[in-house]
Amino acid sequence: MTSVITGDIINSGQFKSPEVWLVPLKESLIKTGVDRKYWEIYRGDSFQIEVRNIQESFIISLYLKACIKVIKNLDVRIAIGVGNKTFEGKTIAESNGEAFQFSGNTLENLKKEKANLMIKSKYSDFDKEMNLYFKLASIAMDNWTPNSAEVAKLSYEYPKSTQEELAKLINISQDAVSKRAKRAHLDKLFELDLMFRLKLEKLIS
Repeated sequence: MTSVITGDIINSGQFKSPEVWLVPLKESLIKTGVDRKYWEIYRGDSFQIEVRNIQESFIISLYLKACIKVIKNLDVRIAIGVGNKTFEGKTIAESNGEAFQFSGNTLENLKKEKANLMIKSKYSDFDKEMNLYFKLASIAMDNWTPNSAEVAKLSYEYPKSTQEELAKLINISQDAVSKRAKRAHLDKLFELDLMFRLKLEKLIS
C-alpha cells in the first residue's frame, strides 16, 4: 500500500513567470526527502508525489501548501490517494494503481467542490471522518498569510528547533514566531497529523 499526493497551483495564471512557483515547488519536493523518481512537476503548475510511508502524507501535504502559500496570492489544491500500487514505471507518471487513481480523481472533485484538501482510500468511514477534519483545517490553512505560511514551512524543515531558533533563521523575534504560529493554528494542525497517523496505523496494521 502507498499514498499519492496530486496537486495544482491556484491562481498561477496571475503571474507572468512560472519561476515564481516552480522554484519553491521543486525545492519543497526535494526537501520532503522523497526520492526524485517518486515525484514530478507537470503542465507547469501541477505535481504528483508518491509517499510510500502513507502516515507521512498529511504532514507532507501541509508542508507543500505552506511552501506555496509563502508566495502572496498563491494557493494549492491537494488530493491524497491511499491504496495499492499495481505497476511501478521508470517515472511516477508511468506508475499505476488504486492510490494513483484515487488521487487523480479526487483532485478533479476538489475543483468541482471548490475545496483544497481531500483524501480518498478504500476505507470509506476513515475518508468521511478525515475529510470533515480537513475541511475544518482548511479554514485555517487557506487563510494563512505568507508570514504564517513561512513559520509552518520552517516548522516542518526544522522540527527539533525552538521558536527562538526559528526566529533567528528569518530575523524576527521569538514572540513574532509564536504569534504567527498561533495565527496559523500549527499546534492544532500537528495534533491532526498525529491523529491521522494513529488512525492509519490501526487500519493498516
